[in-house]
Amino acid sequence: MRFQTLVRSISSTAGGGALLIAAFSVVSKLLGFLRDRLIAGHFGASRIADIYFASFRIPDFIFNILVLGALTSAFIPIFQKTWNSDRRAGIELSNSILNILLLVIGVLAALLVVLAPQVMPLIVPGFQPSEMALTVTMTRIMLVSLLFFTASNVLSGVLNAWHKFFTFAVSSAVYNVGIIFGIVLLYPIFGIYGLSFGVVLGSALHFGVQLAESLVRGWRYAPVIRISAAAKRIFVLMIPRAIGLAASQINQTIILILASALPAGHLAIFMYADNLRSFPIGIFGISLAVATFPSFSQTLAANDLTRFRTIFSRRFRQIIFFLIPISFTILLLRAHIVRVVLGSGSFDWNATLLTAQTLGYFAIAISAQGLIPLMARAFYAAEDTRTPVIISISGMCITIGLALFLVRYFGLIGLAIADASANLLMMLAFFIFLHAKLGDLNDHEIARAVRRILSISLVSAAIVHFTLQATDVLLASRTFVGVLLHGTVAGSAGIITYLTLALLLNFDEAAVIRNFLRRTFRT
Repeated sequence: MRFQTLVRSISSTAGGGALLIAAFSVVSKLLGFLRDRLIAGHFGASRIADIYFASFRIPDFIFNILVLGALTSAFIPIFQKTWNSDRRAGIELSNSILNILLLVIGVLAALLVVLAPQVMPLIVPGFQPSEMALTVTMTRIMLVSLLFFTASNVLSGVLNAWHKFFTFAVSSAVYNVGIIFGIVLLYPIFGIYGLSFGVVLGSALHFGVQLAESLVRGWRYAPVIRISAAAKRIFVLMIPRAIGLAASQINQTIILILASALPAGHLAIFMYADNLRSFPIGIFGISLAVATFPSFSQTLAANDLTRFRTIFSRRFRQIIFFLIPISFTILLLRAHIVRVVLGSGSFDWNATLLTAQTLGYFAIAISAQGLIPLMARAFYAAEDTRTPVIISISGMCITIGLALFLVRYFGLIGLAIADASANLLMMLAFFIFLHAKLGDLNDHEIARAVRRILSISLVSAAIVHFTLQATDVLLASRTFVGVLLHGTVAGSAGIITYLTLALLLNFDEAAVIRNFLRRTFRT
């Protein structure tokens, strides 16, 4: 009973929600690493791996534009207002949105099943006919997952609006469990198509866990469609957000097109590196942004700008407190990370080196990319979805322009440089526009935190580099254990240095760690 009470208490607050989401993000990402290691071990950096990752493009494009960010950013503030004034109307609103989206997504998925042979050659023009046929079939199977994800994300919006974060946090982990099941058990039976079946299974699990909690919390399904004023408002707010997300998805599609024309395996390498950089972003960027969004909505709805600025500044500083030193550490340990996570079976040393180089350029912009979800949600909470669209479209143009130019001279590395550069510029634009909209964001606190965090991050990075050199003869080797120990010792030295300095210098952002240590030693 105490454990259940603790879980309910944690999952009902923004800070606790962030902790839960971050904790299960770690679990999900670790499962994601296992997933990628299994794929790399089976297929390495090969055309088959390219096909697997390319098969996600159409489902991801539709889902990310119409559901993932567009729905939740528009749905949560409106649903909260409706629910707070009339609970029955809130349930009806959620069902109406769910049913409308399922109809729209179902029709789109059916059309794309038919049109996949015509669409996929536009996305991966570098594939041969036999490779294209495999990609088309796998894409068709994965399109089924769209229906599960659509329903799942409506329910996650309901639960987040209720400040219930537990199954939202768990869902991404069970999704990866489904994919791993596909690799380990379905691939031997169905061949390459087993990977697609695993994706569908994972999406069904993603939906199932959130449906279970929603029902427990009092939500009920009803086959109703009512276009109320609140529903209209949600769709109106979704339109510019969908356009902004379309810009991001077009970015990824252009990169996919360019990568498909590079040597076999380069597309997969880009995706492997992208998954590695998403680990800290998901844990420290997205988790805090998702958990903070309802608080943003409440404070701005109450026109409490002072409270909003306090929350924003604290979250901003917490994100960079973790992501800036992580960026330095990943940059220094990129080869160790790639070899430990992916270095098995068919994933050879040449693939390791190219993945590490790509990850290194991604690392430069990890902090920027981790801050964007927080600042974007600040706009959404203010019911301003137009400004993020402008920034996203501008970022798309920068990415495409740089990618088309740099890929000719640097190949895959050019795509990574273009992506990182665009994220840095977008982060700056988000901050400037948000400042113009809401005024002072506790700028002095943020600037002071950036200076201090950068200073001790550089010190900890120097310790990582020195430790790598000092232990090279003793620990470095080509074995998994040797690479793991070498990277772990150097990384641990840097982490200990960073946290020690943050505690000694009394960083506000280290309060969570300080309080944890006090409770631990007190007991």
